[in-house]
Amino acid sequence: MVEKMGQISYTYGPVPSRRLGLSLGVDIVPPKICTLDCVYCQLGRTTKSSTTRADFVDIRAVLAEIEAKLKAGLKTDYITLGGSGEPTLHSRLGDLIDGIRRLTSVPVAILTNGTLLYRDDVRAECAKADVVAPSLDAGDAAVFEAVNRPNPDITIEKLVSGLERFRDEFRGQIWLEVFLIAGMNTGDEQIEKIKGLIRRIRPDKVHLNTAVRPAAEPDVVALSREMLDQIARRIGGQCEVIGEAPAGLSGHHETRPEADVISVLKRRPCTIQDICAGLGITHHEAAKYVGHLQGMGVVCSEQRGDVTYFHIRPDAP
Repeated sequence: MVEKMGQISYTYGPVPSRRLGLSLGVDIVPPKICTLDCVYCQLGRTTKSSTTRADFVDIRAVLAEIEAKLKAGLKTDYITLGGSGEPTLHSRLGDLIDGIRRLTSVPVAILTNGTLLYRDDVRAECAKADVVAPSLDAGDAAVFEAVNRPNPDITIEKLVSGLERFRDEFRGQIWLEVFLIAGMNTGDEQIEKIKGLIRRIRPDKVHLNTAVRPAAEPDVVALSREMLDQIARRIGGQCEVIGEAPAGLSGHHETRPEADVISVLKRRPCTIQDICAGLGITHHEAAKYVGHLQGMGVVCSEQRGDVTYFHIRPDAP
């Protein structure tokens, strides 16, 4: 959630997504409450590790905000439950999806790390979505501990067995993301182990990703496109490398563009092009708003190769 002008905002975007096109994000868990503490997380380190589900936010307020955006003419390819924490930790996730269904026919996606799908209640609620996109970044317990740094209640076997059971029960699409980090989970043996777990899970698609954006830990090293392509060929099947969001995507934007820029950057680091596409504004406008926010000490930049990303300063006023 993000506070704007004294009010809490539960939605952001639509923002360009490398998998979902234009996606209206819905944030239902406070920042960085998660079951994992992944070294590559673009939102930074987990501040509260938990496996306890709770009614973190009033879903009536969330639904009212979604409804207001839809009535204002918002156009989006997906309504995506994700954001700043692990969404399956919200105890009324299923009720929220039911409420969205009453408002619109726009498909619902859930971006989850998948760690709670061993629970019957979580699987039943996630099964109400159209697309569920979980993660698998390791082939064994040692690498899982190193890359994902799980809550003590979570093991890789719980994760994989939960995903297996969900595949048996779910009639929608499962898009499995595998996040690869040079030197951590990319050795030949590890890739073969990940490939074996993918066979158990039986996703509709496998998406390979790497550290394109600034990560929680500074020593996280991205893979080259060539290496990602090689691993995709080894995994085979429906495996593909997910690239940058397509150019030219645009959505509806509200009347306070700087507040919207802050809302987007609170969730993840973005380039100027990302901001343009997500808010439907020109490059000149985006650069102007970002520059003003930098001058106010709210936004800072970080270079990744030849790409500049902007994010909210940790000590922002």
